[in-house]
Amino acid sequence: MSLTDILSRMRGAERLAGRDEGSVTLVAVSKVQPLERVEAVLAEGHRVFGENYVQEAAGKWPALRERFGTVELHMIGPLQTNKAKVALDLFDAIHTVDRPSLAEKLARLAEARGTCPELFVQVNTGEEPQKAGVLPDEVDGFVARCRALGLPVRGLMCIPPEDEESTPHFATLAGMAERNGLTGLSMGMSADFEAAIALGATHVRVGSAIFGARDYG
Repeated sequence: MSLTDILSRMRGAERLAGRDEGSVTLVAVSKVQPLERVEAVLAEGHRVFGENYVQEAAGKWPALRERFGTVELHMIGPLQTNKAKVALDLFDAIHTVDRPSLAEKLARLAEARGTCPELFVQVNTGEEPQKAGVLPDEVDGFVARCRALGLPVRGLMCIPPEDEESTPHFATLAGMAERNGLTGLSMGMSADFEAAIALGATHVRVGSAIFGARDYG
């Protein structure tokens, strides 16, 4: 599949859902992808990318931004508190705010800098013990806490369990966002982004369907 194919499917899903064309942002997930594949997608004109690892992103994106101009970079992997300062300097959005200690660290850094990336609270909708994210019954309190710290919470993010139908998780996340007055919904990946768009996703995170399978070798 190609970037053009994915964008075409996104536009079709927007139309089916009665949404404005272009209302959903494609975050091209470039983690662990060979540089030539990332450069090829940049050369096609795409400018919104997602990375899972601060160190990897810091090693490749400053030079790519120099060559290709403005690129919107989204942090979509777990963020260690000790990497928060680098993340704030590098990313335009962080989708994985998932615990009080990280929120407090981001708030202190943002106050010192005078700016902050857009933030999404990660919700563990499947309540999986091995997965990061705020538990569903703690979301309202955590969003309120982030707001009290002055953080610019744009929306919510989830990664549904691999062995479950994702649609109910997307619907749950959308309900939580609406209840908290949040407009952003980061949900949907290569296999289910069209279902996510039908349920209100504002950002879909697609990697392998654009770049090809990753080689973690």
